[in-house]
Amino acid sequence: METRVLVAYATKYGATAGIAEKIGQVLRDAGLTVDVQPAGQAGDPAAYQAVVLGSAVYIGKWRKEAAKYLRDNEQALSQRPVWLFNSGPLGEGNATEQAGELGFPKDLRPIADRIKVRDVAVFFGAVDPEKLNPLEGWMFKNVKSPVGDFRDWDAIAAWAEGIAAALKEGQPA
Repeated sequence: METRVLVAYATKYGATAGIAEKIGQVLRDAGLTVDVQPAGQAGDPAAYQAVVLGSAVYIGKWRKEAAKYLRDNEQALSQRPVWLFNSGPLGEGNATEQAGELGFPKDLRPIADRIKVRDVAVFFGAVDPEKLNPLEGWMFKNVKSPVGDFRDWDAIAAWAEGIAAALKEGQPA
C-alpha cells in the first residue's frame, strides 16, 4: 500500500512555502506519495496516512489558514501521524532556542498535545525587505531585525528524512 502524505503550509511571502516544497521533495525522494498544498486549500487529512503541517509565525501566532486547518481537522489528525513545523526566526544559530517561547503558538499547544504530534520543528525563515508593506518595513528597520534568507536547507532535509524513515518503518501513530 502506498503511503500518501499531505504537506500543508501557510505562508505570507513564500519562505514557508519553500520549506514545505523542500519537505515534500525529500519525502518523494524516499518513495512516498506527497501532496504539497496551502493549508487553506488542503483537502481532508483522512485521505492521507500522514500529515505535515507548518506555518510562518508572526508575533507568536501561526497564520490563520494553518491554525484553522489544525483546529477544523483535529479529529482526523488525531488518527494519523502528524508533524508540525514553524518558520520565522531570522538569523543564525539554533532556531528553536532563538524562537524561545514564541516557537510554537501557545493557543495551539492543547490541540498539538491532544493529537499527539510526533515532533514540532522550528526553522529559520527569510525576509525580503522589498516585499514588506510600509508598516512591516518600518518595524524591521526600527527593531534592527536581520534581513535575508536564513533557511537551513540541510536541517529541513534532515528533519524530512526522519519523517520518511518513521513512515517507512511503519511506526505506530
